[in-house]
Amino acid sequence: MAQFFKAKPNSSKQLSAKQSFSVHQLDHLGAGIAQHQGKVVFIPGTLPNETVQAQLTEQKKNYARAKLIKVETPSAERVTPLCPHYQSCGGCDLQHMSLAGQREHKSAALVDIMAKFAGAEGNSVPALTGEGWHYRRRARLATLFDKNTKQLSLGFRASSSSQVVPIDTCLVLAKPLADLIAPFAKLLNQLVAKSSLGHLELIDADNGHFAVIRITKSLNDKDMAKLAQFAEQHQIHICLQDNNGEFHGINGTLLLPVYQLLDDKADATPVSLTFTPGNFVQVNAQINKAMVAQALDWLAPQPGERILDLFCGMGNFSLPLAKLGAEVIGVEGVSEMVSQARENAAANGLSNLTFYHGDLSADLSCEPWMGKIDKLLLDPARAGAFESLQWLKKMKPRQVVYVSCNPASLARDSAVLLERGYKLQKLGLIDMFPQTHHIEAMALFELAK
Repeated sequence: MAQFFKAKPNSSKQLSAKQSFSVHQLDHLGAGIAQHQGKVVFIPGTLPNETVQAQLTEQKKNYARAKLIKVETPSAERVTPLCPHYQSCGGCDLQHMSLAGQREHKSAALVDIMAKFAGAEGNSVPALTGEGWHYRRRARLATLFDKNTKQLSLGFRASSSSQVVPIDTCLVLAKPLADLIAPFAKLLNQLVAKSSLGHLELIDADNGHFAVIRITKSLNDKDMAKLAQFAEQHQIHICLQDNNGEFHGINGTLLLPVYQLLDDKADATPVSLTFTPGNFVQVNAQINKAMVAQALDWLAPQPGERILDLFCGMGNFSLPLAKLGAEVIGVEGVSEMVSQARENAAANGLSNLTFYHGDLSADLSCEPWMGKIDKLLLDPARAGAFESLQWLKKMKPRQVVYVSCNPASLARDSAVLLERGYKLQKLGLIDMFPQTHHIEAMALFELAK
């Protein structure tokens, strides 16, 4: 007799009855951790030492996830989120925790993951901290055109969703940029081409405020006139990005944003870095300055030293290192950023600085820059620098400064450094993104003698 397969109902996604949980800690992604029937349960929006009412939404063999329904016994660190969009916007996820509590959690999580997965114990240094609000100098807002209402919504995407949450302000965005959101939403809805507009990028730079509008077709003269009038009224630079990725100033000239480093250092003239909208730049200007200063302090670049800066971008660390006299080699995987870095070096009159384009996850043995160096700086993306560190034996740096935006890949890569004879000397939190779970860090390794 033939047998036919009959799919069983998928119970892993079914909601459970509401029940009480005791949260004892946060994971490194900011979700509360509780125990239920021998399983670890992750509950976003909860804090340690809280009793909450929640509903299981997903069950796996060794863990489960739950949705917060009600806080029954709040933590002393719980605060009322200031942002009116907090519950729907996917940008922030720790506004319900005090700023001091956030930083204490992040520092402890960093030390814990380094000790647990890398066996690395080093001297923790004070965290690099700054303003808790209005710290972002850059943000990209999504647009959504409703064909029924003929209205364009401007906002951020919801958590784990493509849905656009309309917003009229953002409390972590630089105040001048946050104040532009509502006026821009009104302006874009007045344009004839509003149905063909993509994202809106806002940038607060040292040479002014910038807005980049993604367009899928050319704007007519009336739309261009409205943009020009808006730019003059709000004293901002507006440019358009077309389907080919090219940028065009609305008045015929294109001005790019610039920021300065070393401008508070008495013994060094500032360096200016120009960047192209869309390319990576550290969004927290205050913390970026502190981060670069700490890296310079830890590496202590000396004239004549050969320093390699991997994942160098458009020169955020490279230019200050070269400005202090070292022979710097920067390597980056994005060709456009390499070109920008070279232009930045030339604009700052730095001849002791060379940039290369290369895939840092590939075989580096034949690269022209590969060889003995004195010091190494790494600032990789979330994936880390595991492949690059396989060439440590050939590079033999005495010191390594690793700037990380992902403690998990930092811990993994730290294990490689420890195996190669390096010792973790310093480890510190970089609170680049207050009000979110994101953990950035800086670690200093020295080759054991």
